[in-house]
Amino acid sequence: VALVESGGGLVQAGGSLRLSCVASDRTFVTNDMGWFRQIAGKERELIAGISRSGDTSVKDSVKGRFTISRDVAKRTVYLQMNSLKSEDTATYYCAAALGLARNLATTWKAVSLWGQGTQVTVSS
Repeated sequence: VALVESGGGLVQAGGSLRLSCVASDRTFVTNDMGWFRQIAGKERELIAGISRSGDTSVKDSVKGRFTISRDVAKRTVYLQMNSLKSEDTATYYCAAALGLARNLATTWKAVSLWGQGTQVTVSS
């Protein structure tokens, strides 16, 4: 399995969660990594990406609240989510593909490596 996620759950508005995604060796070293989310009834969208050199990009709608980071030794990418809002309720997916950090407009159709998805529910 290329990508294994963990860390979702139920949290009150204003709270925090950290998602983790462990990648296989090959996946981690040959791809950018990113986090997509899919809100019910909407398309899956890229919200954060980190390049193989560690450069990061975060979508404006979550900038200042969400941070993407990685631990190279653990082949793990994180999404730290603070000040969560009810509108952040979604299924979050880890993804691996070229260019995720450079282009946050990358659509889900361009990605072939996915985690299993983890549900984040924010109660108001």
